[in-house]
Amino acid sequence: MTTVTVEIAGVPAEIHCRFSENAAFFQDYISDKTPQITVAPSDDYLEWIQADFDRMHEARGWPICRLGDSYLELNAIHAVLVENLLDYGTLLIHGSALCMDGQAVIFVAPSGTGKSTHARLWRETFGDRVWMINDDKPMIRMIDGKAFVYGTPWNGKHHLSTNACAPLKAIVKLTRDKTNHIEAMNSFDAYSTLVTHAYISRDPASMSKILELEHQLLGAARHYLLGCNMLPEAAIVSYEGIFAASSSEDSVCQE
Repeated sequence: MTTVTVEIAGVPAEIHCRFSENAAFFQDYISDKTPQITVAPSDDYLEWIQADFDRMHEARGWPICRLGDSYLELNAIHAVLVENLLDYGTLLIHGSALCMDGQAVIFVAPSGTGKSTHARLWRETFGDRVWMINDDKPMIRMIDGKAFVYGTPWNGKHHLSTNACAPLKAIVKLTRDKTNHIEAMNSFDAYSTLVTHAYISRDPASMSKILELEHQLLGAARHYLLGCNMLPEAAIVSYEGIFAASSSEDSVCQE
């Protein structure tokens, strides 16, 4: 058993790993701060993760197979950590998060729609003005009514993330289209988007916290619907649509 202390979304956590590769997974997030939470998934929890994968595979018509214990443990650590961070006003969202001129933008969409590709277009178009926070599972933490986006080591197939945070500017629902256009979403559509792409818990108490955080995010960020192709012009159209309505009061990460 290896124990590491990490800091995720500004919260120090002690993580117990059976496998050395899982301890190494957190190398960019190691912290010397006093842990506020402890993550030590039991054997039963690993079996619960396996059963969850079995249900998903069965629903999609995929063959069911036994996953490796190391892989199950890493997924269990993730699940326990996400649940614990709800107590610190922190919500996991499935999306591609970048920082543009000091402010975070998160693109959300079903897998395969082009979130990562669109984020790449921003990097290619705007150069050093843009850096990736996380390309798969960023965290959003509410601090004094303001939202901040944090990188995590769970960073997708391209392994793009930074152990840093930035104030959240906008959440953008991305759809594929032949032409590029962006418009603000109403509160109903914005809330529906958050519910669809944020972490979902089977625990009623946790879901209550999640729904409250999603409600807070409605007023803490701008929400847009982006129709785009995969040409460089898409990055310019989305940037202008998001930042043309820029508030004169920009948040500063306070950690």
